[in-house]
Amino acid sequence: MKRDNRAFTLIELLVVIAIVALLVSILLPTLGGARATARTTQCAGNIRAVGLGVASYVADQRYFPPAYVYGAETTGSYWRVEDQKKKPEFPENGYIHWSYSLFENGGTVAEEAFQCPTLPRRGAPRTNPGPDPENWEPGQINGVGQGPPGAATPQDRQARRIAYTGNHAIFPRNKFTPAANERSDRLVNGSGVDASAKGAAGVILATEFAYYNDWRSLYDPDDNVIKSHRPVTPFVGGSSPDVYREPDIGDEPRFFYPNKSSIYPVSRIGESMIVDANSTLNAVGRHHPGGSKDFGGTANFVFVDGHVEQSNILDTVTKRQWGDRFYCLTGRNNKVSWQDF
Repeated sequence: MKRDNRAFTLIELLVVIAIVALLVSILLPTLGGARATARTTQCAGNIRAVGLGVASYVADQRYFPPAYVYGAETTGSYWRVEDQKKKPEFPENGYIHWSYSLFENGGTVAEEAFQCPTLPRRGAPRTNPGPDPENWEPGQINGVGQGPPGAATPQDRQARRIAYTGNHAIFPRNKFTPAANERSDRLVNGSGVDASAKGAAGVILATEFAYYNDWRSLYDPDDNVIKSHRPVTPFVGGSSPDVYREPDIGDEPRFFYPNKSSIYPVSRIGESMIVDANSTLNAVGRHHPGGSKDFGGTANFVFVDGHVEQSNILDTVTKRQWGDRFYCLTGRNNKVSWQDF
């Protein structure tokens, strides 16, 4: 029997290549979408672990940890109330961040749980990164004006990379010592949030930072520092852009959810969102699938009861999911209301 040794013709080979290329073009978006979904799921699992860690902390301590405080020393978790002012007296001591409360000394949450695989380098650097150059961003300087190498101190007690930021209404900042005619921060008891209109299941505890250009989304132009230790402030004052200067008078709410014009479309997200005058909610991430064309993708949000939802930042505002009080601010009237959207 005569064998047929006929080889592929050039045309047949080109047809096969074209078919393979077509199949690859069809499958690649699907595979890319699957990878994005997997990263979103992993990120959701991490922030859920963080939320459960906070719940364990509150069960033990009765209060939510402060978002950050000035350390009394260069290491460890010791801090003094009298040191918590607008400007640090000892900037060389750095910050003690709420993440440290959960992973220090073999705590309930692994340090890696504060990272999100979707984000570049899995999260933002510390404000004061410490001696390891790998923990710094290009061109970054710390709170005392230094950059690597040689900037061993201060080193913040904070996760090396931080993808998540807290709700300032629940996580007080370091302003425990009041200035004249200003409100100050105070620790928030867990029962106060549980008693809110929507309860613990309806109030956001923490979410993800938005990334822009080597984390310049968290850049403060006043001192040229990346403020990754900051929480996001979900409310605005009724009469003052500085919530600490909002008068404590009358029975009507003094704080409000931002209106729609204060939440930027994705095209406007850029530098310094963490200190944005309209709303620091613009520093919330939009890097997961879903969302809308104008306002971008979604982020993971963990609620006080520990459950996680994937949502667009604008939806969390329209649903009033950040609470009904500015829980951590002193004063008799810290009620929150709604303004025309």
